[in-house]
Amino acid sequence: MNTSDLSCCTAPTPARQDHGSSAAGKLKVALVGNANVGKSALFNHLTGMSQHVANWPGKTVEVAEGVLRFRSRELTIIDLPGIYSLSTFSIEEMVTSDYLIREKPDVVINVIDSTALERNLFLTLQLIELGVPLVIALNQADTAKKKGLMVNACKISDFLGVPAVQTIATKGAGAQELVELSILVADGNIVRFQPAWADRLKYAEPVEQRIKKLSWLLTGLKLPYPERYAAIKLLENDTEIMGDIKRAEGPGGRCLAAAGMCTRELEQANGEPSSSVISSERYAIAARIAASTQEMVARSGSRLSEQIDELTTHNLLGPIIMALVLGSIFFLIFSFGNTASSAIGNFFSGLKPASASPFENLLWEGVVGGFVAGLTLVLPYVLPFYLLLSLLEDTGYITRVAYLMDGIAHRIGFHGKAIIPLLLGYGCSVPACFSCRIMEYDRDRLITAFAVTLVPCTARTVVILALVATYLGVWWALAIYVFNLIVVALLAKAAFKILPGEPVGLIMEMPPYKLPTLRVVAKQTFMRIKSL
Repeated sequence: MNTSDLSCCTAPTPARQDHGSSAAGKLKVALVGNANVGKSALFNHLTGMSQHVANWPGKTVEVAEGVLRFRSRELTIIDLPGIYSLSTFSIEEMVTSDYLIREKPDVVINVIDSTALERNLFLTLQLIELGVPLVIALNQADTAKKKGLMVNACKISDFLGVPAVQTIATKGAGAQELVELSILVADGNIVRFQPAWADRLKYAEPVEQRIKKLSWLLTGLKLPYPERYAAIKLLENDTEIMGDIKRAEGPGGRCLAAAGMCTRELEQANGEPSSSVISSERYAIAARIAASTQEMVARSGSRLSEQIDELTTHNLLGPIIMALVLGSIFFLIFSFGNTASSAIGNFFSGLKPASASPFENLLWEGVVGGFVAGLTLVLPYVLPFYLLLSLLEDTGYITRVAYLMDGIAHRIGFHGKAIIPLLLGYGCSVPACFSCRIMEYDRDRLITAFAVTLVPCTARTVVILALVATYLGVWWALAIYVFNLIVVALLAKAAFKILPGEPVGLIMEMPPYKLPTLRVVAKQTFMRIKSL
């Protein structure tokens, strides 16, 4: 796709609105979107920081910040966790919702995957309801074109009343236009075409009646968000919003009582939870917008990615391919590590003085010997491990491993997503434990974190790879890893039996396969080595 074909659309009416603190030319810009839509890639391009880019949901659990100096302005870019809704049911949703409400960024860039417009608009509609200054980045425009899809930026802008621009984050296409629009919105020089709840964005009449009723009751409570947003969240039974309103109106307040009554009425009329009613209404609006703004064009890409996906997730061939891939990775690491470690050790042994004083021997063994010991571990073993892991992540295969292992993992007591932290644990237990937060429930996080501590990290790898593999052979080292996996499985099963709670199924996005970007892989590997 020619990047010159990218388009953007803005609101034509200039106006001045005060929002946030853009004093002295400084702006605070938040990146919000679903997982795997290219937020972190866009963040990297704008700031030049080495924020980790991974093809699995929930990678960006912590908020990352970077600075962009654009002309005379200084923009602090905040990469918020990948989420699918502003409902505060997961850690990522809580972090993002709280940041948008409490920190009030000058502008929010909603990064949307152009290949899955309807699903992404579900979050966009909530951002509009929240009333944040918004710019939409229709990302992965090139991938959409390959799939025969074209999203009209002007139609999106017209429907939602906010500016939109097509982007390709991995190439930086559309980034300048996106930044320019963000500055205009933050300065108040672009306003919406229409109110956020114009006719085409309204819910069904029974729902709208209750939203209006609750909005009227909420007037005057001095909430940090619009009354309409709070009313909708009350109908979704959002506990965080309920807590805010309870604190604002005090005990015995009529707002929560009215919300409970409206919720029961909706549930009785529809035969399902009121939160499901709101979600269905929101998806219906998103579907109408997607149908009106998406165009089918000639497909410009092959089905190779889909064919590889079918092969690697096949019930029979998938596990075989996975075993071959993972087995080959560890075999390559062991083989390369042994050869490279011996070569490095022999090189430095040749540099040691043949005859040296006791002090020189002490200096050599204490300083040079320590350096060589670290070098013979990091370069031959850890570096290839992180390099190959980054390659698997960037291609999108890691999520397939989680999918394939979900059945086995549940028999042991794991969640399918636990495979990702366990793989990371072979490098370092600390980031592996942090990554356990991709699990939605505390019970799954606890079991996974417990298992991660049993996986041989870099320090234990010294013994397994540098000693066992060297003196006993590669197969003995592999045998130790197999034995370790058995121990991890048995103890995880015991933890699963002891801890109260029920197992949950795996819901995980499968990003399309893509060729790894050497720059991204190199950054990932460098940052992981640096954190050791």
